[in-house]
Amino acid sequence: MEAVKQSLEYFENNKERMTEEYLNILRIPSVSTNPENAADMKRTAEFLANYFKKIGVEKVEIFPTPLHPILFAEKKSNKPGAKTLLVYGHYDVQPVDPIEEWQSDPFDPTFRGDYLFARGASDMKGQVMTSVFALESALQSGDLPINIKFILEGEEEIGSPSLESFIVDHKDLLACDMILNPDAGMVGKDKPTIVYGLRGMVYFEVRIDGPRVDLHSGLWGGNIANPANVLAEMIGKLHDENGAVAIPGFYDQVPVMTADERARIATAPYSEAEMLEITGSPMLYGEAGYTPLERQGARPTLDVNGIYSGFIGDGAKTIIPAYAKAKISCRLVPNMDPMRTYELVRDYILSIIPPTVKAKVFLHSAGPAYLADDAPGVENFVDALTTVWNNPITYKREGGSVPVATVMQRELGVKSILTGFGLPDDAIHSPNERMYYPNWLKGIRAMIRFYLSFGEN
Repeated sequence: MEAVKQSLEYFENNKERMTEEYLNILRIPSVSTNPENAADMKRTAEFLANYFKKIGVEKVEIFPTPLHPILFAEKKSNKPGAKTLLVYGHYDVQPVDPIEEWQSDPFDPTFRGDYLFARGASDMKGQVMTSVFALESALQSGDLPINIKFILEGEEEIGSPSLESFIVDHKDLLACDMILNPDAGMVGKDKPTIVYGLRGMVYFEVRIDGPRVDLHSGLWGGNIANPANVLAEMIGKLHDENGAVAIPGFYDQVPVMTADERARIATAPYSEAEMLEITGSPMLYGEAGYTPLERQGARPTLDVNGIYSGFIGDGAKTIIPAYAKAKISCRLVPNMDPMRTYELVRDYILSIIPPTVKAKVFLHSAGPAYLADDAPGVENFVDALTTVWNNPITYKREGGSVPVATVMQRELGVKSILTGFGLPDDAIHSPNERMYYPNWLKGIRAMIRFYLSFGEN
């Protein structure tokens, strides 16, 4: 325990400096989807590489990709037979639009009370820096009981197009006994959380084409099918009156939830009232027969993510649009094959399109669900969290998708510990993203304990 004591003391003595470094990386606008931010992406990778070198990490390398660089860092232990931990993270962030809704500059981190507001404060520069600062602190104990590797990418917010091939081509470099992925979060300020399940996803686009060009609605309305109307009718047929997906066969691969599974999900302290407060919705909606928590992580969904057609500017323009398109995603649960689900949905959509228009369906991405509550090292991490928060762990099935966990399990043969220190109301893809600073500090303390806990075994 002396090593833990020394490392925690170092952190307490240096947390103000570390906080300033956290603010510095938040100031870099590493928006991966914007070509104009390409230099900022490289600058962020270099910032991290330089910091690793400064704290004594000998092996640091930036790998170029067709888009944004991948950073690898490794600190080896002198302990014979030491196990290896691989930490995954991403340094890219979401766009800031709509900028007018931000209360402060998204790339000028600002404290308001206990919250730090900035793009990336929570997702996921904040989580990345907890892992880095914990390593810096743990090194003050003299030596690590484990080898620690980092893989930090810059394309997670755009679907990680370069990551899978990198992992496939660098299996020896990334070989490990444990994987920590802190790209999840907590269900409440005092509720340390382990995410043991993630939904997969199929993301596709539907395009309806009618006339060659936009037509005058007075001359052609009533004789030419309106693609926007057809798209709306199609979307209306995707769900039934009970909130279930109405596509025949959609639930055929979905396993029946056991009583034990439903009981475990029900332990999460996340009420309907909290969901309504966070979202601002007047009431909840969803598949009948399941609780909100069950629908959030253990049931599949189909949602329209975006619609475009015709004239959408200010004022009026009377046209029949030439085309209409919708972006649609399906969240998947274990046992659902992504491509089989996509083909099922695609074929159903094409079957209900009338002959008065033409339709195409384009697949953007597809990834399976993930289930793992037995990841190597999870007991040590649970001990670290419960010690710092002095509260029991909440186990959660997350509604979102983290495809890298599935890829790493397949290619490296190791399941990931999924956790994080952000909160449900951090607005991670919205204006005024924030991090609850006291939990960020606790997260570093927990990570220090986790890194050093293997010296006790």
